[in-house]
Amino acid sequence: MAIEILMPALSPTMEEGTLAKWLVKEGDTVKSGQIIAEIETDKATMEFEAVDEGTVGKLLVAEGTAGVKVNTPIATLIAEGESADAAPAAAPAAAPERPTARLETAQQAARRQAARAPRPRPSASDASPAIERPAETPNEAPAEPPEGAASQAVAAASAAEPAAEPADAAPPAVPTPAHAGASAAPPAYLAGWPADTRLTYQLGGNYRGELHGNAQVLWQREGTRYQAAVQIDLGLLLSLRFTSQGEITERGLKPEVYEEQVRQRRRGVRMGDDVRLNNGERVPRPEDVQDTASQFVEMGHRFATDPAALKAGSEIRLWLARPGGVDQWTYDVVGEDTLQLPRLGAVPAFHLKPRPLDKPRGPIQAEIWIAPSVQYLPVRIRLTQGPDTYMDLMVETIEQR
Repeated sequence: MAIEILMPALSPTMEEGTLAKWLVKEGDTVKSGQIIAEIETDKATMEFEAVDEGTVGKLLVAEGTAGVKVNTPIATLIAEGESADAAPAAAPAAAPERPTARLETAQQAARRQAARAPRPRPSASDASPAIERPAETPNEAPAEPPEGAASQAVAAASAAEPAAEPADAAPPAVPTPAHAGASAAPPAYLAGWPADTRLTYQLGGNYRGELHGNAQVLWQREGTRYQAAVQIDLGLLLSLRFTSQGEITERGLKPEVYEEQVRQRRRGVRMGDDVRLNNGERVPRPEDVQDTASQFVEMGHRFATDPAALKAGSEIRLWLARPGGVDQWTYDVVGEDTLQLPRLGAVPAFHLKPRPLDKPRGPIQAEIWIAPSVQYLPVRIRLTQGPDTYMDLMVETIEQR
């Protein structure tokens, strides 16, 4: 008999939700653990995984439908040889749908859907001269960069290939840790990680002519969960987004899901006991592996806890997981430069330059400048494919909450 798939209760208080998107269609074969839909509540957007195996018989609720009550049948699964019109069997009462939560609080969701409010200027008492408190603006969704040189450039800079989500979509989802109790005291090591931060960059460069645009690096954390994103917007030419979500541990960031999107092309990596690449291949997970989006925050934290590591002549090794593979990158600290930033003026920053990979996945070189005076954040990123093809990102504002 057909099995009904019910609208899941994704939190103890959830009564209804929005079926934001179907990731399968009628007639598709589904395996246990496969993500089949995205469910949106007032608190988060969740990925919904199938519990049973079978063939999708009918999609009973159209994507975009709001106000779907918990335990309402939303689809049916049929066995081989069955008709899609077969009478459904009752779904297991406690079927563990294993949703994975996107890192977005209820307040953040409300801001994401609200109109952009004017930015209040920070007072001298609640922010350092270089860092502003962010305005109560919505979570902004991604932009995309130019394909070819520019898009590859960003991928290399973050040492990964890109993925930007549509402007109204929430970032990829990661499992909510089972141990995260509402009343549990936060681990002491969290005090060493930055508060929610947004870096906004002025973008210039050349790709068959001058490039102009803007970019952002975003960081959010809630308890031990984090989300990091890199967004690049070149207007009508291209936009992209890289998004990482995972756990903050005592050793550092532990990414679990990485996604990148350029235009409508989406690719990703999932990191558990091993690394599952975009093509489904599984490879060993190196210790302390990062991804394109998480690496910026991870490196900044390493330097903040060990400033002596950031000096001319030293090197930083970092494993990076990308949709196409896992590689170890080595950054040489070339020296300290004084950058003239658009709004912050003269800022000393250490110049990090990557060594070429033994088996490069593209001709892009990405250089990073990290500034100790602004919490070891990346104040400049330069992506180069050749003498006439590059993107140069110079930080304009740094906002923190």
